[in-house]
Amino acid sequence: MNPLAPMATSAASPAQLAARVQALVDFYRHVQTERMQGVPLLNPALLVEAVGFEWAEGEEGTEPVAEGVLITPWFMSLLRLPAVNLPHGNRVGRKAVRDFGSERFDFIGAHDPAIGYHETCALFSPMNGFSSQNLARETALASLALVRPQPEPDVMAPVAAEPLPPRRAFFMARRPDAGAAA
Repeated sequence: MNPLAPMATSAASPAQLAARVQALVDFYRHVQTERMQGVPLLNPALLVEAVGFEWAEGEEGTEPVAEGVLITPWFMSLLRLPAVNLPHGNRVGRKAVRDFGSERFDFIGAHDPAIGYHETCALFSPMNGFSSQNLARETALASLALVRPQPEPDVMAPVAAEPLPPRRAFFMARRPDAGAAA
């Protein structure tokens, strides 16, 4: 499967998400090894990793967008990656306010022929405050938990207490009619 091939909105499958996100990770690993070597802001304890990517609705009827957090040794960002490799349309470096989960953030457009147009919203840069990949991953997951709506837990309706028989009320130090008056 070609992760850059167009797909219909209704066909945004888990396999296509995995392929598209893998293309993103491969691209940033390439950036790390080819463009970032020797740059002092790289945190040697960290690797490129995509965390929590899910399909979300695109803007105004466009293709779905893969949303999640990208961890690199030099930044951690919320990232929006369209389902298809789109041209940048002169949006590189421009800000756009986008929905992400239940919140809205300023995203900056970026483009590379390998993955097409995508948008990032910085969470951390540089990454020198992270001592391990696990800590960075936990932070990414916590960030996603804050912005993605969580399903409401099933709450049982309160059950009306039946009046206590007089003898039981006595042993519980309650008057039998106290429940009725409350």
